[in-house]
Amino acid sequence: MSLITLTDPRSPAAEAYQSLRTNIEFSGLERSLRSLLVTCADPETDKSRALANLAVVMAQAGDRVIVVDGDLRRPQQHEIFSLGNSRGLTDWLKDGGAPSLQESATPGLRVLTSGPLPPNPVALLSSNRLGELLAELGNDADYVLCDAPPVLAVTDAALWAGKVDGVLLVINAGRTKRDQAKRARDVLEKVRARIVGALLINAEEDAAVGGRYGA
Repeated sequence: MSLITLTDPRSPAAEAYQSLRTNIEFSGLERSLRSLLVTCADPETDKSRALANLAVVMAQAGDRVIVVDGDLRRPQQHEIFSLGNSRGLTDWLKDGGAPSLQESATPGLRVLTSGPLPPNPVALLSSNRLGELLAELGNDADYVLCDAPPVLAVTDAALWAGKVDGVLLVINAGRTKRDQAKRARDVLEKVRARIVGALLINAEEDAAVGGRYGA
Protein backbone atom coordinates (compact mmCIF):
# COMPACT_ATOMS: atom_id res chain seq x y z
CA MET A 1 0.00 0.00 0.00
CA SER A 2 1.48 3.36 -1.02
CA LEU A 3 1.80 6.28 1.40
CA ILE A 4 1.45 9.86 0.12
CA THR A 5 4.21 11.03 2.47
CA LEU A 6 6.63 8.74 0.60
CA THR A 7 5.31 8.85 -2.97
CA ASP A 8 4.64 12.62 -3.12
CA PRO A 9 6.17 14.33 -0.07
CA ARG A 10 5.55 17.84 -1.45
CA SER A 11 1.85 17.30 -2.06
CA PRO A 12 -0.71 19.28 -0.03
CA ALA A 13 -1.78 16.07 1.73
CA ALA A 14 1.78 15.18 2.74
CA GLU A 15 2.43 18.72 3.93
CA ALA A 16 -0.74 18.52 6.01
CA TYR A 17 0.77 15.56 7.84
CA GLN A 18 3.87 17.66 8.46
CA SER A 19 1.67 20.33 10.02
CA LEU A 20 -0.06 17.67 12.12
CA ARG A 21 3.31 16.46 13.41
CA THR A 22 4.22 20.01 14.42
CA ASN A 23 0.89 20.49 16.20
CA ILE A 24 1.36 17.24 18.13
CA GLU A 25 4.87 18.30 19.10
CA PHE A 26 3.58 21.59 20.53
CA SER A 27 0.68 19.82 22.26
CA GLY A 28 3.24 17.79 24.18
CA LEU A 29 5.10 20.80 25.58
CA GLU A 30 2.78 21.33 28.55
CA ARG A 31 1.73 17.71 29.08
CA SER A 32 3.45 14.53 27.94
CA LEU A 33 2.25 13.19 24.60
CA ARG A 34 4.57 10.28 23.88
CA SER A 35 1.94 7.61 23.20
CA LEU A 36 -0.88 8.43 20.80
CA LEU A 37 -3.90 6.36 19.82
CA VAL A 38 -5.23 6.85 16.28
CA THR A 39 -8.80 5.69 15.76
CA CYS A 40 -12.02 6.70 14.00
CA ALA A 41 -15.77 6.58 14.42
CA ASP A 42 -16.85 4.39 11.50
CA PRO A 43 -15.40 1.33 9.72
CA GLU A 44 -15.18 3.14 6.36
CA THR A 45 -12.47 5.56 7.52
CA ASP A 46 -8.87 4.62 6.65
CA LYS A 47 -7.33 5.49 10.01
CA SER A 48 -4.53 2.92 9.56
CA ARG A 49 -3.07 4.68 6.52
CA ALA A 50 -3.46 8.05 8.27
CA LEU A 51 -1.45 6.72 11.22
CA ALA A 52 1.23 5.32 8.90
CA ASN A 53 1.62 8.66 7.10
CA LEU A 54 1.95 10.46 10.42
CA ALA A 55 4.57 7.93 11.56
CA VAL A 56 6.60 8.48 8.38
CA VAL A 57 6.79 12.27 8.72
CA MET A 58 7.69 11.95 12.40
CA ALA A 59 10.55 9.59 11.56
CA GLN A 60 11.68 11.80 8.69
CA ALA A 61 11.89 14.69 11.17
CA GLY A 62 14.33 12.68 13.27
CA ASP A 63 11.97 11.18 15.85
CA ARG A 64 12.28 7.55 16.94
CA VAL A 65 8.83 6.14 16.16
CA ILE A 66 7.20 2.82 16.98
CA VAL A 67 3.91 1.90 15.32
CA VAL A 68 1.80 -0.61 17.25
CA ASP A 69 -0.98 -2.34 15.33
CA GLY A 70 -3.57 -2.71 18.06
CA ASP A 71 -6.38 -3.41 15.62
CA LEU A 72 -6.80 -7.08 16.43
CA ARG A 73 -9.87 -7.31 14.18
CA ARG A 74 -8.61 -6.04 10.82
CA PRO A 75 -4.88 -5.28 11.14
CA GLN A 76 -3.33 -3.39 8.24
CA GLN A 77 0.02 -2.02 9.35
CA HIS A 78 1.95 -5.11 8.21
CA GLU A 79 0.43 -4.70 4.75
CA ILE A 80 1.06 -0.95 4.63
CA PHE A 81 4.74 -1.38 5.54
CA SER A 82 5.18 -4.71 3.67
CA LEU A 83 6.16 -6.68 6.76
CA GLY A 84 5.53 -10.20 8.01
CA ASN A 85 2.87 -10.78 10.65
CA SER A 86 3.65 -14.21 12.07
CA ARG A 87 4.52 -12.64 15.44
CA GLY A 88 3.53 -9.35 17.03
CA LEU A 89 1.42 -7.69 19.70
CA THR A 90 -0.72 -10.72 20.53
CA ASP A 91 2.35 -12.87 21.20
CA TRP A 92 3.75 -10.30 23.63
CA LEU A 93 0.44 -9.89 25.47
CA LYS A 94 0.17 -13.65 25.90
CA ASP A 95 3.77 -14.71 26.46
CA GLY A 96 5.83 -11.60 27.27
CA GLY A 97 9.49 -11.47 26.29
CA ALA A 98 10.97 -8.92 23.92
CA PRO A 99 8.43 -7.23 21.60
CA SER A 100 8.84 -8.42 18.00
CA LEU A 101 9.68 -5.04 16.51
CA GLN A 102 10.41 -4.88 12.80
CA GLU A 103 12.37 -2.21 10.94
CA SER A 104 10.45 -0.39 8.21
CA ALA A 105 11.98 1.05 5.05
CA THR A 106 11.92 4.49 6.71
CA PRO A 107 14.90 5.00 9.06
CA GLY A 108 13.83 5.51 12.65
CA LEU A 109 10.44 3.86 12.18
CA ARG A 110 9.78 0.41 13.65
CA VAL A 111 6.55 -1.57 13.67
CA LEU A 112 5.00 -4.00 16.12
CA THR A 113 2.45 -5.78 13.95
CA SER A 114 -0.69 -7.35 15.36
CA GLY A 115 0.50 -10.94 15.24
CA PRO A 116 -2.02 -13.82 14.97
CA LEU A 117 -5.57 -12.64 15.59
CA PRO A 118 -6.93 -13.79 18.97
CA PRO A 119 -10.38 -15.32 19.49
CA ASN A 120 -11.20 -12.68 22.12
CA PRO A 121 -9.38 -9.36 21.54
CA VAL A 122 -11.16 -7.60 24.41
CA ALA A 123 -9.96 -10.12 26.98
CA LEU A 124 -6.40 -9.82 25.71
CA LEU A 125 -6.42 -6.02 25.68
CA SER A 126 -8.01 -5.82 29.14
CA SER A 127 -4.92 -7.20 30.85
CA ASN A 128 -2.47 -4.97 32.69
CA ARG A 129 0.21 -6.11 30.26
CA LEU A 130 -0.93 -3.55 27.70
CA GLY A 131 0.15 -0.68 29.94
CA GLU A 132 3.44 -2.46 30.64
CA LEU A 133 4.10 -2.81 26.93
CA LEU A 134 3.48 0.88 26.23
CA ALA A 135 5.79 1.86 29.08
CA GLU A 136 8.52 -0.42 27.73
CA LEU A 137 8.17 0.86 24.18
CA GLY A 138 8.09 4.45 25.42
CA ASN A 139 11.56 4.00 26.88
CA ASP A 140 12.86 3.19 23.40
CA ALA A 141 11.02 5.75 21.28
CA ASP A 142 10.06 9.40 21.08
CA TYR A 143 6.56 8.51 19.91
CA VAL A 144 4.49 5.33 20.11
CA LEU A 145 1.57 5.44 17.66
CA CYS A 146 -1.17 2.89 18.28
CA ASP A 147 -3.73 1.76 15.72
CA ALA A 148 -7.13 0.69 17.08
CA PRO A 149 -10.51 -0.35 15.62
CA PRO A 150 -13.31 2.20 15.14
CA VAL A 151 -14.70 3.52 18.42
CA LEU A 152 -18.33 2.79 17.59
CA ALA A 153 -17.73 -0.72 16.22
CA VAL A 154 -16.16 -2.47 19.22
CA THR A 155 -14.86 -1.61 22.69
CA ASP A 156 -11.16 -2.09 21.82
CA ALA A 157 -10.46 1.60 21.19
CA ALA A 158 -11.88 2.56 24.58
CA LEU A 159 -9.52 0.06 26.23
CA TRP A 160 -6.55 1.54 24.40
CA ALA A 161 -7.63 5.11 25.15
CA GLY A 162 -7.20 4.62 28.87
CA LYS A 163 -3.57 3.55 28.42
CA VAL A 164 -2.17 6.25 26.13
CA ASP A 165 -1.27 9.92 26.56
CA GLY A 166 -3.67 11.13 23.88
CA VAL A 167 -6.17 10.18 21.17
CA LEU A 168 -6.38 11.43 17.59
CA LEU A 169 -9.79 10.90 15.97
CA VAL A 170 -9.74 10.48 12.19
CA ILE A 171 -12.74 11.90 10.31
CA ASN A 172 -13.54 10.96 6.71
CA ALA A 173 -14.78 14.01 4.79
CA GLY A 174 -18.17 13.39 3.23
CA ARG A 175 -18.49 9.94 4.81
CA THR A 176 -18.27 10.22 8.59
CA LYS A 177 -21.59 11.57 9.84
CA ARG A 178 -21.64 14.37 12.38
CA ASP A 179 -23.60 12.18 14.78
CA GLN A 180 -21.01 9.41 14.47
CA ALA A 181 -18.17 11.77 15.30
CA LYS A 182 -20.07 13.14 18.29
CA ARG A 183 -20.90 9.67 19.63
CA ALA A 184 -17.27 8.60 19.21
CA ARG A 185 -16.14 11.66 21.15
CA ASP A 186 -18.66 10.91 23.90
CA VAL A 187 -17.41 7.32 24.22
CA LEU A 188 -13.81 8.49 24.53
CA GLU A 189 -14.71 11.16 27.05
CA LYS A 190 -16.51 8.59 29.21
CA VAL A 191 -13.24 6.69 29.63
CA ARG A 192 -11.49 10.01 30.34
CA ALA A 193 -9.42 9.88 27.19
CA ARG A 194 -7.41 12.96 26.30
CA ILE A 195 -8.60 13.84 22.80
CA VAL A 196 -5.82 15.95 21.31
CA GLY A 197 -7.63 16.66 18.05
CA ALA A 198 -9.28 15.38 14.90
CA LEU A 199 -7.70 14.60 11.54
CA LEU A 200 -9.86 15.24 8.47
CA ILE A 201 -8.95 13.01 5.52
CA ASN A 202 -10.17 12.93 1.89
CA ALA A 203 -11.16 16.60 2.00
CA GLU A 204 -11.21 18.54 -1.26
CA GLU A 205 -8.33 20.95 -1.70
CA ASP A 206 -9.34 24.59 -1.27
CA ALA A 207 -8.57 26.27 -4.59
CA ALA A 208 -8.33 29.64 -2.84
CA VAL A 209 -5.23 28.49 -0.98
CA GLY A 210 -4.05 25.93 -3.54
CA GLY A 211 -0.67 25.73 -5.16
CA ARG A 212 2.67 24.78 -3.73
CA TYR A 213 4.72 27.46 -2.08
CA GLY A 214 8.25 27.27 -3.44
CA ALA A 215 7.35 24.69 -6.08
